[in-house]
Amino acid sequence: MSTIKRSEVPVQETWNLEDLFATETDYTAAIEDLKAFVDDAATSLEGSIADVNSAIKAIEVTEKIQEKMVPIGTFANLASSVDQTNTENQMRSANFGALAATIATKLSFVTSDLLALDEAVLKEAQNVKPEYKNFIDKLLVQKPHQLHPQAEKALAAFGATFNAPYELYNTTKLVDMQFPDFEVDGQSYPMSYNLFEGDWELETDTVKRRAAFDAFSKKLRDYQHTTAKTYNTHIQMEKTEADLRGYDSIFDSLLQPQRVDRSMYDRQIDLITTELAPHMRRYAKLIQKAHQLDRMTFADLKISLDPTYEPTITIEESRKYMKDGLAIMGEDYAHMLDRSFDERWIDFAQNVGKSTGAFCSSPYGVHPYILISWTSRMNEVFVLAHELGHAGHFYLANDAQNVFNARPSLYFIEAPSTMNEMLMANYLLKNSTDARFKRWVISTIISRTYYHNFVTHLLEAAYQRKVYEIVDAGGTVNAPKLNEIKRKVLENFWGDAIEVNEGAELTWMRQPHYYMGLYPYTYSAGLTISTQVYRRISNGDESAVADWIDVLKAGGTKSPLELAQMAGVDLSTEQPLRETIAFIGELITQLEELTAEIAAH
Repeated sequence: MSTIKRSEVPVQETWNLEDLFATETDYTAAIEDLKAFVDDAATSLEGSIADVNSAIKAIEVTEKIQEKMVPIGTFANLASSVDQTNTENQMRSANFGALAATIATKLSFVTSDLLALDEAVLKEAQNVKPEYKNFIDKLLVQKPHQLHPQAEKALAAFGATFNAPYELYNTTKLVDMQFPDFEVDGQSYPMSYNLFEGDWELETDTVKRRAAFDAFSKKLRDYQHTTAKTYNTHIQMEKTEADLRGYDSIFDSLLQPQRVDRSMYDRQIDLITTELAPHMRRYAKLIQKAHQLDRMTFADLKISLDPTYEPTITIEESRKYMKDGLAIMGEDYAHMLDRSFDERWIDFAQNVGKSTGAFCSSPYGVHPYILISWTSRMNEVFVLAHELGHAGHFYLANDAQNVFNARPSLYFIEAPSTMNEMLMANYLLKNSTDARFKRWVISTIISRTYYHNFVTHLLEAAYQRKVYEIVDAGGTVNAPKLNEIKRKVLENFWGDAIEVNEGAELTWMRQPHYYMGLYPYTYSAGLTISTQVYRRISNGDESAVADWIDVLKAGGTKSPLELAQMAGVDLSTEQPLRETIAFIGELITQLEELTAEIAAH
């Protein structure tokens, strides 16, 4: 289980970044081209934005700059994400941050000048160029919060500095934090972030799993004060900007770009923390019983319900599962899946310095890239299906929309990914009569899809809301405070079903989402939408898949409420969320019944 260096990874397990830039020389040339284009744009546009035609010209130039920046930024970020220990990657990423800030500073006047125009001029520009309607709508929402042009320029100049907390967090986590081996019964075992989250957390040997949790937590604890200081710096900057721009609260500032109101945000957190908790406590007790555990701790929550049944799978086998499980999505989608394997869009390797977890990056004008650390456990089928859900979404949206219109609100972003997990589960269940395999599939849907998105991320959201409430009221946070908040959130949700053991309170240190605004709660929002659409599909609604493909192609041209409406889901009420919680409850009941059936044989 030792982790190799990036240079030792077989090429076929890596993604092909040459589709972005064939050589480092091409990358450098693209940067020079971008700089020259920006300089020309700054010269030609400054002082010229005065009417409909010149406003449209300014937006066209902004569009071209975005199209040029995307592959450059993606290349820098992706190269860095597979090996954070590589100093060249670190420097390239830092240099891009500085470049983006310089460009934003040079062109900050464009937004200021556009917003200085009469609203009627911008409305007329929308009529002339309907493809820019979205861009202009977002501008107009910003108008009341726009500062003096010089203030905007100064803020833009600090762009790279404002990203520093996130970069600091990653450097601490993936470069400085070196985990020593841990011992169980005189035998030594390796430990790293990826090994813990990909293997040890799921380890069926209770002694090893708990020892791994303790060893992992011990190293986290060494860095808790630095990590808390980094996080506090980030949220204080968000608060300062929200105040400067005249928002009533930090929540209003962060929810505005998501195009949802505070009630939709609060509803997700409040309903799930109260109404899902009883179902998940039943699930925790089921695991405890299946494993005959003396006590059920936080360190035991990720283990499989059936400890002796863990199917394994190769990368090549996963391709067949993707093709068969997602076949319902149609031929164009199947072609995208083939390309993702044939053209090496996916980085499967496990190596030192690689980012934890899995993600999909979807640069406009190229194709999506997926990062995953393949462990050969069957549950990777769900992880890969999830990330291919993001890939399929942007494969379609980027093709159908311009760069301004391709990305939907964060509130919707996790719907296509979790939808694929549901389709995969449905396919696996339909193609097996084996009670143990069925139980494995349903328990994976609970432990991965719903536990991960509806519980882990939702409890992060509940924690994050409490942190922001403190900051919004003018306070600050440190490690002891963050530990206390996280512990209380966990204890409130799990009640007496589990013991929130020492180290569980440090879970806040593990999540990069806190540096991405109000992101954690959107997982449950997306999964609420996808569960309802999945139910339409599985109930035989023939138009459901076609509707869903149309929604994916719509990208960011509509609000989350409108996108959900297109898919036949009414998010203006509590009903979809309540139905989804009930659906999870039904799955857990099925697990209890299958477990009883298996025990009886």
